[in-house]
Formats: sequence, C-alpha cells, structure tokens
Amino acid sequence: MIADKVKHVEVAYLKTERGKFTTQCVMLAASALMTSFFSMTTAKPWNYPLFVAHRGGGVLAPENTLSALRTGTQFGYKMAEYDVKLSRDGVAILLHDTGLERTTNGQGAAGALDFAQLARLDAGTWFNPKFAGEPIPTLEAIARYTQAVGMASNIEIKPTPGLEALTGRGVAELAQTLWSTASVPPLLSSFSIDSLRTARDAAPTLPRGWITDSLDSGWQRAIAELDCVSIHLKHTLVTKPLIAELREMGLRIAVWTVNDPDRARELLDWGIDALITDALDRIQPT
Repeated sequence: MIADKVKHVEVAYLKTERGKFTTQCVMLAASALMTSFFSMTTAKPWNYPLFVAHRGGGVLAPENTLSALRTGTQFGYKMAEYDVKLSRDGVAILLHDTGLERTTNGQGAAGALDFAQLARLDAGTWFNPKFAGEPIPTLEAIARYTQAVGMASNIEIKPTPGLEALTGRGVAELAQTLWSTASVPPLLSSFSIDSLRTARDAAPTLPRGWITDSLDSGWQRAIAELDCVSIHLKHTLVTKPLIAELREMGLRIAVWTVNDPDRARELLDWGIDALITDALDRIQPT
C-alpha cells in the first residue's frame, strides 16, 4: 500500500513541468506519510472513567471551583474536566474565560492580575448566593482534592490570548509535579496547538488530547505531530463512521458537551471513550 502511494507521487512528479514539485505532489506525499503513520498505530493506553463532569460540577455548582469538584464527587463522577490558565505571576488557577466578569466579581483579564489579587475575588455568588465567598482555586488545591477522593483529572489548558506557549509549558510542568505519585496521570487537553506542543516538550510522559469543534483539512497532521492519545470532539460532529475512522488511527475519543440522555446513550453505544457532560443529575455514571 505504501509503495503504491509512493509510486503515485513519483508519477505526479514526472508529469510536472520541468520536474518541479507542485503543491499537489507535496500534498500526495504528506497524505501517504500520514496514512502509513496511522496504519501502524494501535489503540493508545487509556485508564480514565467513561463519564466526565464538565467544569467540575456541570450546571449544579459554580464552574471550576472546589465546590464544583465536590458536587461531581457527590453525583458519583470519578473524573472531572476543568480549565486552567496562569495568573500574571505564574500561578496556575481554574478559570474558563479570559475575563473575570462572568464568573467572579472581578474585572478585566485574569492573566493581567497577580494571584494575590485573584484570591480575594468571589467566584460563587454569580451562580447562587449560597456559594458566596467561593474562591478561585489553584491547580495545586485541586490536585490535592482530586487525588484524595480518587477522582481523575482532565486539565484543559485555557491560555490567556498571547500566552499559549507559556501556559502549556507551565501547566504541564506543574501537573507533572503535582501528580508525580498518582496512579492515573492527568489528561492534558487544549484547543491550542501551541499550548499542546509546549506541554508535550515540558512533560512528554503526560497524555495529551486535542479539543476541536471542527475537522478542517490537516487535522490528522496536528494529531500526529503532538502525539495525542485522544481527540475531544463537539458532540454534533460525531458520527458512527467517524468513530470507526478515529479508531483505525488508534485514537481515543472524548465527546463534549453531551447533556441529552438519549444522545448520550447513542454515543456510548457507538463506543466513545469519554462523555463530558453538564447534566450530572440526568446522566449518571454506570
């Protein structure tokens, strides 16, 4: 098969004017190489639970807080996904948005403030007054809690724009230290290729997953370059044939954010590896 593809590239080469490679030839060669790479790939190791609590507690607690993680635990979830970025002084914190306004009583970009300033903010009242005074947690605090209760972690690297490489490296290095004695390492994931690249370089033994809401041309090359164990897809992209294709590539498949029980059952029947949900009270781990 590989020889046939190489021959096809050579024929295309000979047909080009004056023996110069065209863009078509380059793309054919890349396709042959990618096919040969994935044809030799077996399923990646995977020691993670099937059900994953989105942002710690789904829609039942203020997202990305210790209370959220406790809520996930109370509903029987053995794995949580949460977002991590860096403060101005390099402290890894849990926060989804670039700005503080939606989920805290702060203003501006979290990455523009030192952790001492962020630690004074209220990350709970916006959700419900009973969570008043809930702080923005550090990754270190979350690592202690999750390991104490036996909860696996999917750390989504969520960099402040412009700090993708720095955040990937910093979060990966810290995660490697914080989970150094854990039986199950954290799964690092991100939309950002730059963050995943520096995470790979900083902590090559930690598994990585690429998050995407589209499958544009070239996505296979990105997955291969980053040596990802998993691809994290928006659930509306996922079809049974796509899962079969991804399986042939040796990839594990995480799907987000699935809140309809019927859709969840369908995806589980198709054989996904992780279902990320906000609906902890309606989609219960089995």
